[in-house]
Amino acid sequence: MSVSKIVITGGPCGGKTTALSRIQRDLSHLGYTVLIVPETATALISGGVAPWTCGTNEDYQKCQMLLQLQKERIFEQAAATMDANKILIVCDRGELDNRVYMSDEEFARVLSYLGKSKAELRDSYDAVFHLVTAAKGAEEFYSLENNEARTETAEEAAAMDDKFIAAWTGHPYLRVIDNSCDFEEKMRTLIREITYFLGELEPYEIERKFLVRYPNIAWLESLPNCEKVEIVQHYLRSDPNQEIRIRCRRSGETSLYYLTEKRVVGTRNTMRTQRRLTEGEYSMLLVQSDPKRREIRKTRYCLTYENQYFEIDVFPCWNDQAIAEIELSREDTPVRIPPELEVIREVTGDPKYRNAAIAALPKGATH
Repeated sequence: MSVSKIVITGGPCGGKTTALSRIQRDLSHLGYTVLIVPETATALISGGVAPWTCGTNEDYQKCQMLLQLQKERIFEQAAATMDANKILIVCDRGELDNRVYMSDEEFARVLSYLGKSKAELRDSYDAVFHLVTAAKGAEEFYSLENNEARTETAEEAAAMDDKFIAAWTGHPYLRVIDNSCDFEEKMRTLIREITYFLGELEPYEIERKFLVRYPNIAWLESLPNCEKVEIVQHYLRSDPNQEIRIRCRRSGETSLYYLTEKRVVGTRNTMRTQRRLTEGEYSMLLVQSDPKRREIRKTRYCLTYENQYFEIDVFPCWNDQAIAEIELSREDTPVRIPPELEVIREVTGDPKYRNAAIAALPKGATH
């Protein structure tokens, strides 16, 4: 049995309701048993439990986030009993959506109440798909009429959308679906991204990679839409046309482990499959490390900027430059790099700047 759990999130009027219906229909056609975890806030507020009826907003958020955790556990427990080969659990918003409605102090106390860290909650989902509000790029379609609970102006909706993206920044599989196309194409893009993630379509990545000046670390770490992750990866013995790596990804006190297989197709497209490992599986695979390649250690800064998701890798062997990378859903999508990052040149397709090539450098070498 294969069980995946994903989140559909986004700002007001982003198309989430339609998206859930499309996912149910299209993924069922691909043989998935699709389970939809309903939005928790709607059920609570319609039942009379709301921030304005509880003692404080913090009291309400504790109730909502605890119920969300319990609902997801129940869906996972139920999925384990089902006679199905492929199950997709789709969460109509996830735990970190609640972050938007709390101060830093409230959020810290709620996490303590739950006995969880932010990284634990964020990374408990296999993938996150953010639908950008119509208030950003499709303003003429932003409306309050199709949702009685929606009260935000277009400006407020756009600001909330930024906060939702920031809340999920740092997740290893975050995809932002914007309004650079019409709504029908936006839904098709979402379904395509989900099927790529599930491995139902050839999982091509469209990557752009840039060599940049060593970034201002203090600036990056001060941004609410930036998350720091420590990465250690090892390359395993493999065929010449294949690249297999294992990775430990540490955020705060939480560590995740992955096995990734990649094959480059052309200059920008890469076919990749990835799955999570247990810590024990990771340790066992370490013995298969390629002795000709050194361990890669890097600090990754996950940064969202104008609805695009950048990964900025800082290597301890470099003190004057870094790598900024972005994955795109279409080859013709323009890349909007933050002005604070000084681009030296684009290195997409340049084999010297692939992690595998850096791992093959002699110890002590910097370029």
